[in-house]
Amino acid sequence: MNRESQTMDQKSLRLVTGKRADFAALAGDCVCFANASGGSILIGIEDEQELPPSEQRIDPALPELVRKRVAELTVNVQVVPEVVTAANGGEYIALRVARATGVASTSDGRYFLRVGDSCRRVLGDDVLQLINDRPAVPWEAMTGMHIASGQADAHKVRDVLAALRASDRVKVGVKGMDDDELLAHYGLADAGVLTNLGVLILGTARDRARLGTAPIVQAIKFDELDQKINKWLWDDYALSPVELVDAIWNTIPDFHESYELPDGLYRQHLPAYDKRVVRELLVNALVHRPYTQRGDIFLNLHPDRFEIVNPGRLPLGVTPQNMLHANRRRNDQLARLFHDLHLMEKEGTGFDLMYEVQLSQGRSVPVVKEGADSVSVTIGRRVQKPAVIRLMTEADERFQLRPRERITLGLLAAHESLTARELAAHLELPNTEVLRGSWLGRLMALGLVQSSGKTQATRYFVQPDWLKGAGLDGRTTLKRMEPHRLRALVVEDLSRYPGSSSVEVQQRVAPELDQRTIRRALEELHATGVVRYQGERRWRRYWYEPNGQID
Repeated sequence: MNRESQTMDQKSLRLVTGKRADFAALAGDCVCFANASGGSILIGIEDEQELPPSEQRIDPALPELVRKRVAELTVNVQVVPEVVTAANGGEYIALRVARATGVASTSDGRYFLRVGDSCRRVLGDDVLQLINDRPAVPWEAMTGMHIASGQADAHKVRDVLAALRASDRVKVGVKGMDDDELLAHYGLADAGVLTNLGVLILGTARDRARLGTAPIVQAIKFDELDQKINKWLWDDYALSPVELVDAIWNTIPDFHESYELPDGLYRQHLPAYDKRVVRELLVNALVHRPYTQRGDIFLNLHPDRFEIVNPGRLPLGVTPQNMLHANRRRNDQLARLFHDLHLMEKEGTGFDLMYEVQLSQGRSVPVVKEGADSVSVTIGRRVQKPAVIRLMTEADERFQLRPRERITLGLLAAHESLTARELAAHLELPNTEVLRGSWLGRLMALGLVQSSGKTQATRYFVQPDWLKGAGLDGRTTLKRMEPHRLRALVVEDLSRYPGSSSVEVQQRVAPELDQRTIRRALEELHATGVVRYQGERRWRRYWYEPNGQID
């Protein structure tokens, strides 16, 4: 199994040995990791392999050569090579690449960034964004305001330190530090002076205002005609980002409204907005914004949705299409503080949580949009399919589903059925092969999900008995039809209407199916001689051949 990931890569030993050694390519890979979060390059293990060849031995002089050549071909990259003996006796080089302080590049001025399990070239304006995102001294650690720790807001210092010492996410040894050591440990102070992060979290309102980029939050409520009908504003810098989360949640009444949904003889109360989702959105806006850029955070409340707009673009390497899997932090110390205070989930699980909650409540998944200088995330308020709630609750109570299994089951329940390609697209996966891992998990073995078809044409759907029990079997659909049955219907149609186009066949046979599914069935029938055609592309017409053999 391939172990390549955001922090791990595998390379052939040929990359650094022989006449075709390519140290320039290795240097580019090292820059990738240095500009991301660091990582390891395993030199001597081929792609798709877990171990090196058992007879492979590393020349003792090779690690030092690798270190020397990488240093010559890169700027601001630190690597440590080490010869490792694998379980089968074979040797390989584990090249540890440290996260760069500032921006790393190759010696000829090229920039790269590790995104997922691949290396991405950074060009044009993205280079400027990379430099802004990765200053030599992080914004959080700067002490330019020269405010002594003793000048911080005493109430805020007391509350934050007490919360950290009470948190089960903080190690016992850290809890035992004195106040000054604990402030330094979390990057809130340096040599008795508050850092920018310390001013943001512990400073007085006056000092936070002088900081220049402390967050201002505007919450605006709109009616059905998009007219403003109410507004809440946090612009006096009295609250730190840690305090803003609770203040916003407690102040806005829309967050505390609920629905009554029928549930047999009883009524089920469902919040208009789930607290976990709203708080995760607020935390993301406060933690991941660029604090080198001014701009207010806007909370737009519409009758059918909640939208949060944050200044600044997404961190380089993160896009609206990979939010479920991206793991890049813009403000490391602030993220660590929020995590240890139980204000945010473990890094990389926040969007998973929002997907899981929204789908389990029969609502749409979060929609992310990136503008020229802002990012917005929108969640739906209205329950699209109340019966999905019952299905998800019963399945989870019986099988204790894992988070990714709940997300996949919720997507399938909301869409009747999805092809492997469609499901992978909804889950932002690079290919359909990844589905069989943690995303589908035990769903098929437990009998919750069934499939029809093969390879890319595989269609997944919730087992009909579960749909019936949850009340989601409102009408019969052809989306779950076996491929051979669909081909038989196509043949029956062409025998009655010879010379038809694929669009005409789709409209008569199965208008709810995707056009590509019908064309695939026609191509399979043509390959076996059951159907012939004339013309190309949109002018193609099909005829049934009685002498053909239907599979």
